[in-house]
Amino acid sequence: MPDNLPVTGIAAGRRRGPFAVGELVQLSDPRGKMHTITLEAGKEFHTHRGGLPHDDLLGRPEGSVVTSSNGTAYLALRPILDDFVLAMPRGAQVIYPKDAARIVGLANLGPGARVAEAGVGSGAMTCSLIRAVADDGHVYSYERRADFAEIAAGNVTRWFGIQPPSWTLTVGDLVESLDVTDLDAVVLDMLAPWECVDAVWAALAPGGILVGYVATTTQLSRLVETLRVSGGWTEPRAEETLMRTWHLEGLAVRPDHRMNGHTGFLVTTRRLAAGTVLPPRRRRPSPGSYGSDYTGPGASGTDGDSPEG
Repeated sequence: MPDNLPVTGIAAGRRRGPFAVGELVQLSDPRGKMHTITLEAGKEFHTHRGGLPHDDLLGRPEGSVVTSSNGTAYLALRPILDDFVLAMPRGAQVIYPKDAARIVGLANLGPGARVAEAGVGSGAMTCSLIRAVADDGHVYSYERRADFAEIAAGNVTRWFGIQPPSWTLTVGDLVESLDVTDLDAVVLDMLAPWECVDAVWAALAPGGILVGYVATTTQLSRLVETLRVSGGWTEPRAEETLMRTWHLEGLAVRPDHRMNGHTGFLVTTRRLAAGTVLPPRRRRPSPGSYGSDYTGPGASGTDGDSPEG
């Protein structure tokens, strides 16, 4: 993009150059603790390590080191979304960055995509979705609780610096409020996502992707079986993302003692065309997988098919 063209839309939030009034700045102290502030002329940032005037940051380039009144040095950078999410005000638990990045990939999102989400919570996943679809796409968010929706709106606006025009937030139940069609993807982060399966099928374009984020194996099982019984979806797949950081100190290179382990399960499936019936599954479930009183497909351990050779 030529330098003389103005940057508009959500791209305007990715600023370069000297720090300016209204920008988010991340201050890291010598112990690695991070503080995110919004720059205001004449204001001062305070901790037990002393005060730091915002004016000392205004006009400085990103990557500068500034010193508080008691001599503590802070590294000043614009925050990345991962750090902002972990520090944002919360009404509900956030989807962690490791899962949000995977959801964007599983949903195959990019500029121009149209995606809906249910269970906005604090707006963490919303920020990733809006950034993925860019100004040419659209994100439709549904949140039952007005207080959560208000917190999410504040976090999204603070991150992008504007209320993104590519975002529509609806306070209400997705099943009752979802009135858009031909969507590329839907993300469900809620207690009972299986209740939304029919509404999501109607809203997605054929081949569109459903990603469900659930915390427990009970939810995981019920969502998958509901998708199978409804018959309008490809065979669901499930996964979880585990992230382990490493300690790096000279020749002492080893995994950190703590890691970001289980946070939730991701269930992915794609919408079939109307009237399509999948061929029977060839994978045979183990005896007892569906309980002793189950008499449907797979009860005999053959899924209704002859064994493979």
